[in-house]
Amino acid sequence: MIKLFQTLKMIHKKPRHFVDLYNIDTDSINQILNLAHKIKEVNNYSTKLRSKVLSMIFEKPSTRTRVSFEVGMKQLGGEVVTLDQADTQLGRGESIQDTIKVISQYADIIMYRGSDQKRLDNILSVSEVPIINGLTDISHPCQIMADIMTLQEVFASIEGLNISWIGDGNNVCNSWIEVNKHFNFNMTICTPKDFKPDMKIFKNIKKLGKKIIYSDIPEEAADNSNVIITDTWVSMGSKDTDMREKKFRKYQVNSDLMKLANDESYFMHCMPAHRGKEVTNDVIDGRKSLVFQEAQNRLHVQKAILLWCLNQDFS
Repeated sequence: MIKLFQTLKMIHKKPRHFVDLYNIDTDSINQILNLAHKIKEVNNYSTKLRSKVLSMIFEKPSTRTRVSFEVGMKQLGGEVVTLDQADTQLGRGESIQDTIKVISQYADIIMYRGSDQKRLDNILSVSEVPIINGLTDISHPCQIMADIMTLQEVFASIEGLNISWIGDGNNVCNSWIEVNKHFNFNMTICTPKDFKPDMKIFKNIKKLGKKIIYSDIPEEAADNSNVIITDTWVSMGSKDTDMREKKFRKYQVNSDLMKLANDESYFMHCMPAHRGKEVTNDVIDGRKSLVFQEAQNRLHVQKAILLWCLNQDFS
């Protein structure tokens, strides 16, 4: 029995993680997206993850990530265990590695949402099961997959689109930059000079010959854009709210800025939105706003990610 266990450990496959949009291959990106569209259309996957358990660890609060993963896993036939620091020994000094070593012996897959990218790296180094990045201070890949799915519904393809990010160069912005690796669209990143995205990520994508530029002038970024994307100016945990709001005031997405874009331009925001700050009511509630469609698609794309991570049959 011991020899059998040792043999099984030796042939155990490396977990299939979903943690960023740069190191994953393009075929996998397209496989996940195609499956997400299929799930949304036919919704006949209710037994695919029967007897499987998803453990979700939250070191940062969440609405959409928590609800969409929990509902998605249950709709696939699986079970969910949700933990935050108050529920575990993490808040009492236990290392994240020890926590993950234990949980990965109970659960089939883990979704982690936290601040520090290094903690995610530590998790990946010890986990025996797939890890999904639900958000770190560097990236938010699940959100961008939902955004891409939404744009595919609207435009059929995102190839050749002019996409503009206007606002803070935060984790969502970083993941939008990373996804350039897998598609051929034109992207403008527009932020205050003090709030640029991770320029290492930007330069890596630029080296691939992708059409991505930086500007600090919102009007230039909006000009002839098919899609304008923004996010909150003040991320969770930030303590410089007043300073940020002054710096970002001219980066507000309002009707005047949208008029500079393409006649068929759409607006996106991953939410939560601070109305009257980064976006005005008339834009977020307007007929060209995709914010609630992309929020809905978090459910479908994350079902696809769960199935992909667990190597389930996609038929």
